[in-house]
Amino acid sequence: MDPVPVGRTGTAAPRRLRGTPLTLLGYPAEGRVNPQFLGIVPESFARVYVPPGLAPLLRESPVERGEFLEDDNRGAVRPDPIATLDGVPYYLSVKGVGSAFDPFADRPLDLATVLELTEDAETRRRLSAAPTGAPARFITGELWLRGSPYGGQGLGHASQALSVSERADLTNLNGFRIAPVVRISYLPPELEAAVRGIHWYRRFPGRIVQELRLVPSNVRIYFHARTTVGADAAGVFDQFGVDTAARAYGFEVNFMRSALAMLTLFARSLRRGPAPEEFRGLDYHDVWLDKDAVLAPDGTVHFVDLEGIEEVTVGRAAVREKIEDQIYRSLYEGMFAYEQLEAERSRRFGPGGPRKGRFESLLERALATDPFLRLRRAPGRLELEVRNALSERELYLTFPILDL
Repeated sequence: MDPVPVGRTGTAAPRRLRGTPLTLLGYPAEGRVNPQFLGIVPESFARVYVPPGLAPLLRESPVERGEFLEDDNRGAVRPDPIATLDGVPYYLSVKGVGSAFDPFADRPLDLATVLELTEDAETRRRLSAAPTGAPARFITGELWLRGSPYGGQGLGHASQALSVSERADLTNLNGFRIAPVVRISYLPPELEAAVRGIHWYRRFPGRIVQELRLVPSNVRIYFHARTTVGADAAGVFDQFGVDTAARAYGFEVNFMRSALAMLTLFARSLRRGPAPEEFRGLDYHDVWLDKDAVLAPDGTVHFVDLEGIEEVTVGRAAVREKIEDQIYRSLYEGMFAYEQLEAERSRRFGPGGPRKGRFESLLERALATDPFLRLRRAPGRLELEVRNALSERELYLTFPILDL
């Protein structure tokens, strides 16, 4: 099963996502749009999605009552696809819709706690008028993780994610697959002002926004999802209809192809730096393969939390070291996930040969068309030759991928 080609349309059968239901109220919002997606996504992207508990802070009425699924601590995802890209159905994901958990205690973040966190009497009065019965979820103004408010998203982080998205061809950045940010939606000023006053210790100073993204599913590698490769590979196979040996093999090929692309992002994005003998490329900061990537139904991994991908500048002597460090950074996470997939494939359809021989065959198939990665045989081992976007042979790296 080869990956579908990069394109704007496709015919993959849509699937309804599974998860815990979450209702959000949609309001018109100002924002910034990824120009690649003009005319592709619906008008409904010009929204902010507010949990019902915060709705009394807005004087206008919602224009939409949206049915979502919980996704991660502060995210939500539509259960049905809204666009088809590269032959794959994609779903609306919103980052910054509020959290249901108290950040400083093992308990829900409920209305009583939130009322204690604001000194504004009008905010307390209006919040107290929220309907009861629905699960509580709140955006707050607490400064969280340097660049975002707890439960929400900061403009700086969202802008960084958008800039990475704009460098890609929709979902593809030189083989590195992403869940692109389509729009940054600003919280309405009256809502932003009210939630900024809801904080424990430190108030977030920047603009509070939401990221509207396209994701191929809500299945992550190991953390931050109910169904993950690491914890429930059988559930992943069932959810994506991996019901034959051929589909299982294709699923693994696509997984390995896209995972290795993530491990070599710096090389794939390499370009000249601002000074002679300097080079720039994309690197990861406080984001990880196991919790910040999701799977498409064909096994292709898409990186979803793009706020933690930033361009770094290094000298010529440090380029190969940076490439090697980036591989080692997430290699274990990728191999752990592959082991879970391979164990489930073997359980369902038979072993299929010795472990190393099967892995070597998988690598050969996965990298057959990758312009940045080549397999090379050396005495006693298989090596990965990592090329780069500048085609500078002196900066190629040889990495041992398998001892024979």
